[in-house]
Amino acid sequence: MAVKKPSIHDIAREAGVGVGTVSRVLNERPNVAEATRAKVEGVMERLGYRPTFAARHIRTGRSQLFGFLTDQVTTTPFAHDLIKGAQARARQADRMLMVIDADGDDRVREQAVSNLIERGVEGIVYAAMFHHEVHVPQALHEVPTVLVDCFTLERDFASVVPDEVRGGREATERLLEEGHRRIGMVTNDLLATKYPAAVGRLEGYRAALDAAGVAYDAELVREGLGNADSGYRFAHDLLDLDDPPTAFFFGTDRMAMGAYFAFAERGLRVPDDVSVVGFDDQHYIADALRPALTTMALPHSAMGRWAVDHLLTAPWGDDRLPLQRRLPCPIVERGSVGPVPASDAGEEP
Repeated sequence: MAVKKPSIHDIAREAGVGVGTVSRVLNERPNVAEATRAKVEGVMERLGYRPTFAARHIRTGRSQLFGFLTDQVTTTPFAHDLIKGAQARARQADRMLMVIDADGDDRVREQAVSNLIERGVEGIVYAAMFHHEVHVPQALHEVPTVLVDCFTLERDFASVVPDEVRGGREATERLLEEGHRRIGMVTNDLLATKYPAAVGRLEGYRAALDAAGVAYDAELVREGLGNADSGYRFAHDLLDLDDPPTAFFFGTDRMAMGAYFAFAERGLRVPDDVSVVGFDDQHYIADALRPALTTMALPHSAMGRWAVDHLLTAPWGDDRLPLQRRLPCPIVERGSVGPVPASDAGEEP
């Protein structure tokens, strides 16, 4: 048999105070004597009283809830870090996340937004599977919303995305630091898609070369598809050049993994004969490769934290353009980068 839960009236009777006093204690109002507050809180703890969500919502007009609407994010390797970062910041502020995966279905997405608003969420985090432009339900304009790993063309929502250009630049700079000047790059997607990750990382690659006084050579660039086969195929292709690269920057760790197989077939050792930097920091790939892969980490945990923090702190409802934030992609050093092989060290552009 279920045990009857104590009510606010039970607390008031046991503490010898009025129901209004208990209510003020529950709502952390200042006009309660400290001795009385301590007595009421002691009774609540002794009786195991927990205010119901519905009652708290009615009393305060606040749900203490944030919605977290994903678009197939939970099917990606990055879901854990993204949601964990958002949860950690929400927990600090005594908020809870309601996570819903729309699974790429427009109807599910529209219904999810309606359900979240009906439940009185104080804000919504809308997270995409990868960095790209999105078209979001119109109803999101009714509640504070932050977009994660995506943005709208109108830039009418606050958003947080990886700094793809800076990530591409720093990946290339790491190879330049070791003296490499012939650096091959395989983009993580076709440039015609105009996805920010592919375009931005290439832009960063070119910026790093320019800053180092190294002429950009289109012959060293290939447009990949992000998968291992692209890395394998284009590594062989670039190695067939008359003057092949001594280092490679791959737009994904999966492509870097494919390239490792190509290098092994050529009898090349990483990093003794060729250096490699990847992108994404997919641990199950980067840590498993031998040697382990140096790569740029996507800031998923930081983006999740930033999104919730912005919901908590941003002034909503004014006429200012919503903030568009780019977060850095830190390099994760492992063992795939080394100096230019001795046979090539004397060659300067």
